[in-house]
Amino acid sequence: MVWTVPFLSDVGGECNPGPWALVILNQSFSRELLDRVWPFCSWRACADGGANYLYDVVGENFTATYLPDLVKGDLDSIRPEVREFYASMGVTVVEDTDQDSTDLMKCVESISKLEEINPGVNYNVIILGGLSGRLDQTIHVLSFLHKERNRRLYTMVVTDDSLAWILNPGSHTIVLDTKRLGPTCGLLPVGVERAILSTSGLEWNLDNAESSFEGLMSTSNHVVQ
Repeated sequence: MVWTVPFLSDVGGECNPGPWALVILNQSFSRELLDRVWPFCSWRACADGGANYLYDVVGENFTATYLPDLVKGDLDSIRPEVREFYASMGVTVVEDTDQDSTDLMKCVESISKLEEINPGVNYNVIILGGLSGRLDQTIHVLSFLHKERNRRLYTMVVTDDSLAWILNPGSHTIVLDTKRLGPTCGLLPVGVERAILSTSGLEWNLDNAESSFEGLMSTSNHVVQ
């Protein structure tokens, strides 16, 4: 499979198929990153406190362009004035107190419901935030990526520092704009006991190497071609 990341590329490239949905988590992000992922998506949701960050990043220049389709979660993090603002602008605000699902899971559940009422529509998902801050939340996001790996073609997590997604067993070609993303990369055995890896195009390539949490892990590697 060939993977591209056109929403983080300065050199263009073919858009990945299917509509895209954005879920904004309760973590900080830059306006520059927002301006890249927001127009790439046709549906957007804020997971609880993610609404605070969207509101603060856009600031006084808030326009209808930056109104999400949904704010959803247990709503214990969203500030009262932010909740009131979005509600006054016609944004659907849903309080979901289910303690067996996270705010991220609740938002993605809404994406699944959209797909149910629109047969043939399958969203790819960009999760904005989730790879910094509290370790338990980061681990949850990685776990969620692993669970979603066979449900959607693309589920990607992006922050100002990192980009992550799951590679299923098989052959993969990853096309990256290293001028934008930088050369540093890692191949991590998430959700599996071990993985066997062979690579090309890296500074330190792997040749049928076993990767596991108890053994070798390819971190701080570099894309060279």
